[in-house]
Amino acid sequence: MTAAAPRARARGGPPSGSFRRLYAVFLRHQLTWGRAAVILALGALAILVGVAIRAGADDQVTAGTEFINGFAFTTVVPVCALVFSSSALGDTVDDRTLVYLWLTPVPRWRIAGAATLASITVALPLVSIPLVAAAAATGAGRALVGATAVACIVGTVGYAGVFAALGLRVRRALLWGIAYILLWEGFVATASETAARLSLRAYTASILSQYTGVGLRLGSLTLVSGIVVPLLVGAAFVGVTTWLLTRVTVD
Repeated sequence: MTAAAPRARARGGPPSGSFRRLYAVFLRHQLTWGRAAVILALGALAILVGVAIRAGADDQVTAGTEFINGFAFTTVVPVCALVFSSSALGDTVDDRTLVYLWLTPVPRWRIAGAATLASITVALPLVSIPLVAAAAATGAGRALVGATAVACIVGTVGYAGVFAALGLRVRRALLWGIAYILLWEGFVATASETAARLSLRAYTASILSQYTGVGLRLGSLTLVSGIVVPLLVGAAFVGVTTWLLTRVTVD
C-alpha cells in the first residue's frame, strides 16, 4: 500500500465496497418479524376492505380510489416507513453502537444513504404488494392498480428519507413521527395550498387522482410533481441525515 492510501482513508475515503457492507448491516438490522407482522396485518385488512368494495360499491372506481387514498397513504405507507426508517440510525443512537460506525473511515453520506436504502428495501415490498393487491381487489381497474404501485414507490422513498433523519435527530422518534402524520398531514396540510405542498400525502393523493380521474382532497397537484417531488425529498433528507451525522454527539 502506498503512502497516499492511508492519507486518503484519513480524509474519509472509503474502502472498496464500504457502501455495500453498510447496506448489508442495516438490512439485517431492519429485517425483524415483529415490525413486519404489524405492516402485513394492515395490508391484509386493506385487501379485505378491497374485496368488500368490489362486492358492495356502486362506483368501484371512486370508492376504491378514496379507500386507497384514505387508508393506504394516510396510514400504511407513512407508518411503515416510520417504523423502519426511524430505527435505522435511531436504534444505533439508543444502544450506543453508532460509535462503531462513527469510527469507520467512511464518508457520512454513505452511512446515511445505506441506512435509508435499507429501510426502503424492507418497507417497499411490505406496503406495495398488499396495497396493490387491495387496489386490484376493489375492482376499480388497472388505473388504480398502477397509481397505487407508483404512489407506493415514491411515497416510501420520501417518507423513508424524512424519518431516517428524524430517528437520528430525536429520541422517541416513533411518537414524533406519528404526531407528524396525524397532525401535519392529517389536519394542517388541509388548511391551505401552501401547507399541502409541504405534505407528502398531497403528492401521493395527486398521483391517485391523476391516474383515476377521481377528485381527492389534497390531490390537485400535477402527476409530474406527484412523482418527482417525493423522490427529491427523499434524496434531500439523505443530505440532512449526512449533516446530522457530522454533528451528532457519539458516546
